Amino acid sequence: MTYRVQNPATGEVLETFEYASDQQIEQTLAAADATYRTWREQSIQDRATVIRRVAEIMLERKDELARLISVEMGKSIPESIDEVEFAASIVDYYGVYGPGLVTDYEIPSTIPGKAVIEHRPLGALLGVMPWNFPYYQVARFAAPNLLLGNTIILKHADICARSALTMQEIMEAAGVPVGGYTNVFASHDQIAQMIADPRVQGVSLTGSERAGAIIGAQAGAHLKKCVLELGGIDPMIVLDSADVAAVAAEAWNFRTYNGGQVCNSNKRLIVMDDVYDEFVAELKRLADGLVPGDPAALGDGEFVPLSTRAAAETVDAQVRRAVEAGGVLQAGGVLSEGPGAYYSPAVLTDVPRESDSYREEIFGPVATVYRVSSEEEAVSLANDCALGLGGSVFSADEARATRVAAQLEVGMTHVNTIAAESAELPFGGVKRSGFGREMGPIGIGEFANKRLFFVAK
Repeated sequence: MTYRVQNPATGEVLETFEYASDQQIEQTLAAADATYRTWREQSIQDRATVIRRVAEIMLERKDELARLISVEMGKSIPESIDEVEFAASIVDYYGVYGPGLVTDYEIPSTIPGKAVIEHRPLGALLGVMPWNFPYYQVARFAAPNLLLGNTIILKHADICARSALTMQEIMEAAGVPVGGYTNVFASHDQIAQMIADPRVQGVSLTGSERAGAIIGAQAGAHLKKCVLELGGIDPMIVLDSADVAAVAAEAWNFRTYNGGQVCNSNKRLIVMDDVYDEFVAELKRLADGLVPGDPAALGDGEFVPLSTRAAAETVDAQVRRAVEAGGVLQAGGVLSEGPGAYYSPAVLTDVPRESDSYREEIFGPVATVYRVSSEEEAVSLANDCALGLGGSVFSADEARATRVAAQLEVGMTHVNTIAAESAELPFGGVKRSGFGREMGPIGIGEFANKRLFFVAK
């Protein structure tokens, strides 16, 4: 399908956009390369001033930005505003603290002379971004790299076209030079062409395992650095709690946030036997009686659509397969009729570990719960997964939770919180969840030339 704005609540296509021509792609590449050669020569403090202005404009226009993504991918207005504010905070973080994260430093040398490690930009970078967080995903990729002196070519998801164009408008209004940040409505073939082009020095993708394998192979074939964030089936282990209902509510709220379409969502709830029944009962209570609502004016007891009708149908098919394999649908799990993308938030239990469904990431509002009887069983189940993005462990005994959390094979592990997220905290995973990190002191170095500068004595 074309790049478009399609309201997932109704299925109505509101706007369509033409794919970029090959000539436009060439113009974008040439502009990104040429602008890089001047942008990198500005002082990092000058670039930081521009970055901070991007954040200011995002906040000035946050209501407008929120409405755009609410229509594009079905996010409620309060969650849309939350995303704009979080994305702006990430951008501002790099404007304020970024220069200090890439300060040159001297290292000891056994050879007479002065050895300095510099952080230099690489050039034009390609970002391939997903639809679930249209601004947050852009912020964590673009802000640190623009601060470094790189330039950005941004290929956004095909349903985020209007917000993607608006982000380019904001970047340029803030002072990013034309060619420094360019949105492209590129085809898959054109993405491959850009990765192959010598003017592009790296690529970052957030998406599926399949997309990551394709982009990773293309980057490798042309010896380009890449960062891949490919989702997860994150475990949330509940060992015990003085308030089981409260922990269950926290689990439910995070699992259904953004329609359950979150890479590091707590997709596997692993609960100790002695609190399992109470935990599941609370999830069922929270799931019962929910009805479809309008993302632009969501009321109590209402839920948002998924990003597209196809996405809702995919989740429905996954849950049906899990039930056929022996899983039990405890609540919810109703696909709406008609063109809307509504799928009622669901509670799923008893999915057999030997089934194909056990291995699948469900990218929607489905809380899948597993019963375990020991810490060892909980850790075994948590690590029995090809993906390794994040994970969490809950217990009234912090030392106990810490001991278990230390055993999780993930890129981000947490104790008594599902996911700690802030501009300074690195984000990324291991195993088939990809490689590389975004944000924080680690993320800013992914596309930096950490050049040795040696002066002999």
